[in-house]
Formats: sequence, C-alpha cells, structure tokens
Amino acid sequence: MRMTERRIDALDRRHFLSVAAGAAAASAAAVAGIAGASRRAHAGMHAGTPSGTPSGMLAQQVAPRRPRPSRAQLAWQRDELAMFIHFGVNTFTDREWGDGTESPSIFDPAQLDARQWARTARAAGFKAMVLTAKHHDGFCLWPTATTMHSVRSSPFRGGNGDVVREFVDACRAEGLRPGLYLSPWDRNAASYGSGAGYNDFYIAQLTELLTRYGEIHEVWFDGANGEGPNGKRQSYDWGRIWTSVKEMQPDAVIFSDAGPEIRWIGNERGVAGETNWSIVDPRIVRVPGMTGDEVMRSLREGDRAGFIWRPGETDVSIRPGWFHHPAEDARVKGVDELVGIYFTSVGRNSKLLLNVPPTRAGLLHPTDVARLAGMRERLDAIFRTDLAAGVEAKWVATSGTTATGTLTLPRPAEVGIVDLREDIWQGQRVARYAVEGLVDGTWRPLSRGTTIGYRKLDRVTPVRVSGVRVMIEDAIEVPLSVAIGLYAGG
Repeated sequence: MRMTERRIDALDRRHFLSVAAGAAAASAAAVAGIAGASRRAHAGMHAGTPSGTPSGMLAQQVAPRRPRPSRAQLAWQRDELAMFIHFGVNTFTDREWGDGTESPSIFDPAQLDARQWARTARAAGFKAMVLTAKHHDGFCLWPTATTMHSVRSSPFRGGNGDVVREFVDACRAEGLRPGLYLSPWDRNAASYGSGAGYNDFYIAQLTELLTRYGEIHEVWFDGANGEGPNGKRQSYDWGRIWTSVKEMQPDAVIFSDAGPEIRWIGNERGVAGETNWSIVDPRIVRVPGMTGDEVMRSLREGDRAGFIWRPGETDVSIRPGWFHHPAEDARVKGVDELVGIYFTSVGRNSKLLLNVPPTRAGLLHPTDVARLAGMRERLDAIFRTDLAAGVEAKWVATSGTTATGTLTLPRPAEVGIVDLREDIWQGQRVARYAVEGLVDGTWRPLSRGTTIGYRKLDRVTPVRVSGVRVMIEDAIEVPLSVAIGLYAGG
C-alpha cells in the first residue's frame, strides 16, 4: 500500500505523507470529540462482560480508570486476521503507484471472482477483508457519479461492472466482514490540491461507498498526500471525513495513523512492537501522515499513560509489492514466514491485515492461495492441543499492581509456546510480566515481556514442565487474572 513506485527508488512512504498545519487543529478537535462520545457510550455499555472472556478474576468487575474497547473494537480485534485486496489499474500497468493518466479501457479482469477471494480468506481463517475501492491513481472500482475515471468507463462487465458490489456481496456470502479503503490522494481528480473543492469531491465519493453497500465493518484511510516536493498538495479535512463516516456507518471502526479507533502499527514488515499498548495519547498523532520519533514510537508501542482506546493494526503484503506483479510470482512469502508474522502481529496484541493481490484475471494466484492454506494448516497444528485446557490457575495479588498465577498440569508436558491473554473488555493493565516453568521441582525462567493485551505469544525453548507460573511484575491498575495457554510448539 504505502510502498513507492519501483521507479522512484529514493522516496519512501514518509516522504509522501504529510498534512497541512491548518488541518491539524480541526482534526485533533474531531478526534477528541469522537473519542469523548465513545467514552460516554462505553460508560453505559460495559455493565456486563461478553462471553468468551477469561474467568477467575482477581478483581471482579473493577471499574477501571483507563479506557476500554467499544463492542466494535472488541469484535475487530477478536477477528485476528483480515485480508487486504489491492486491485485496480495498477494491476494492469504492473505498477505500484499509478499517475492518474491510465485509460479505463485497460481494466478488464475477464475472470473476476470475488467469491474466490472470500472463500480463500475464510478457508485460511480470516474473518474480514478490505478492498482498495480507490488507490492513488484515482480509478474507482464502483460506478461513481463523481468521475468518469471508473469501472463504468471500462470494458469490465460491458461497462456495467461494480467491483465493490461484488466484493461486499462475496464477503457476506462467506461470513466475512467487509471493509473499504478510499485513497485521499487522487492523481486524476482535477480538483486535487484545491482545498475545499477536493474535500467536497472526496466526501461525495465516501458517501457513495458508505450508503450504497450496506454495513461496512472497517473504513481504512492513510495520509498519502502530494506528488513530491513540487507536486500538488491537498489539506484534508479529517474532522469532516471522520464525522461523516460515523454519521453514515456508526458501527464501523475507522483506521488511520491517527485512528481515531484503529491505528497503524508504524511499519509494513508485519511486526508490532514488543511493547504494544492499545491505549494512546491522541495529542501525539493528531492526523494521518505525521512524522517524527515520538510519532513513530506512539504508533509502534501506544502509550502507557494513554486515555483513548486505539489498538494497532499490522499491515504487510504476502508479496514484495502490494499489487500483483507476474515477476513476483516466485517471491511469495513462505508458510514459515507467514506463521512468524502471525506471532509478531496477533501474538503482540495487534491484528494482522495481510495483503493478497488478485491477478489481471481477477483471481488470487494459486501460489498465494496455497501459502494461505499452508499457514492455516500450520497454525491449526500449533494450537490444536492446549496443554493447560481445563486447568484453572490460582491467582494471588501480591500488591496493588502485582500478582502471581500458578498452574499445575495434570501430568508433565513439553512446552514450547506460552499464550497469555488479558480480558481487554476490562481494559489493558499488565506492563511487565515473567513466566517460569516447574522443572524437576525447580522454578526456571521461560520468558518475560512487557505488555500482554488481547494476546501475547511467547516462543520458549522447549522444556518439560509440571507447572507454570505467571508473575505480573507491574500493572497500570489493579491486575486481573490472565488466561494461560500452553502448547508444544511447531
């Protein structure tokens, strides 16, 4: 997504992402308004704990001083895996970033089958998909009334095609949550760079997408802006954009560097921070596209003293590029690498958004499909047998911010993976922990870390243990019990 056109070697994502200072204050105010409304709504909706949360709480239903997720954010995180679909004129020009001069006549995916995309995603354990409804080239995958640079000017389905419609219908048919990306940067629109005129144009496109296709689960934005130091630049009205989304799709979660509900994790390598808070200080990253060391730290790690719930999404492509390029058919990530990415994203309190781009035919490539199936098979094998299943850990509070949970196995077993989970419906609390295993009557270190959150997966040197204890060494509130899973590894 954020990778540069291959022919522009000297430029990276951050050179292309910037926001005018005049928009920052208004957008920051919008963030505060949306977040404030969210906090007020949460206060009335968290009276009970939804099913599927850890039991045996140290502190039952403690009223937290820190933020907690909305139901939509909780559902988003529990999905764990979403598939990104990059598809458009770039697929046919063999480029990463189009320049907006492409003829719509080149867009003709003769075998397009969005159900194949969705079936593949579902079979691989994905729960949601996000489509690039418009990329930076400005070509729209739906028959918009805002521009002729769209599918209605293409030969696809005789000029009557609508990729967005086929995508959302396929998602629903396969039980997946649909999401849409609408690039703010538009290299085709004549109004781009005009300020208010382009913002009206963009809102009109957003309105079509969010009112024609039923419920949209995730609305995905980035801060892509301008064509280099001498190119057009546009001041985006993020406050208006985010407010419009909530008016049209109140249950959707909004993703961008600055959320306001889901944040970018700060890189495209598939790696969340070892420390990864789902809470942030929204004053640090006020709008998409901001740069600086503190911005990148906050994106990667969140903020221990944060007061807004904004978990991180980890996006990465299964290929070197984001769009399909035939030359990359032999460079698809292997199963081992994909499983590793699962551990460094989902296993670090994030959600994985894995890009799998369709070919010019409109189908996912057989190699990509096979790797996804291999990833699912491996993950199923790894997590098939929880050695701690049915065993309840005994938790003891050792201070106001520390606690220890001890779990005795019914019989000694070799452990290679420790799976820790907080009940994030009650907020995120653990700031530092250590895990020990009982080996021949002696407690020995297995792993240690900082945050846990929704899920923390620790690979450990395989060792035969008869028990495990988790020591919460620091927490930002009275710690609750942590669910403990133990697996042999693989």
